[in-house]
Amino acid sequence: MNYASIKSCDIANGPGVRVSLFVSGCTHHCKDCFNAEAWDFNYGEPFTDEVMDKLLRLLAPDYVRGITYLGGEPFDPRNQEGLLLLSRKIREHLPEKSIWAFTGYVYGGNLPIVPDVTDELLSALDVLVDGPFIAAQKNLSLRFRGSSNQRLIDMKKTRAAGEVILWDEAQ
Repeated sequence: MNYASIKSCDIANGPGVRVSLFVSGCTHHCKDCFNAEAWDFNYGEPFTDEVMDKLLRLLAPDYVRGITYLGGEPFDPRNQEGLLLLSRKIREHLPEKSIWAFTGYVYGGNLPIVPDVTDELLSALDVLVDGPFIAAQKNLSLRFRGSSNQRLIDMKKTRAAGEVILWDEAQ
């Protein structure tokens, strides 16, 4: 897996100050994508243990609320294992930090399943923002998403209930 960039102080992709990891590679190719250069799976730098350690250091300060995975496409099968390894480290060393992920796939629909990976990765998430960016449904007034078709799914409540429960934006 490669990553396109890391933002150490992001306030646009989830609540509070966050670290954002932009992975490389996406096959959706949404019209007017804000990060089209990250479509190439070879773009950026290799995602190594040293990069994971750097991310843990960036997450450590009390003022950082969590991390957000973006892309590219975090849930492309080629990216899931790397993000699972990182999520395990975050849950082990910084369990109070929230983990958000964006995906152009639809949860409960076309989200690709990687055996022994996807389920654990989903269980590590606090919020999953799902659905492709649709330029015709772009809405700048929406929090933490680009188009009105996208959902902010509370993954802990969703997995407990067995049905999609949306994240309460008042949190």
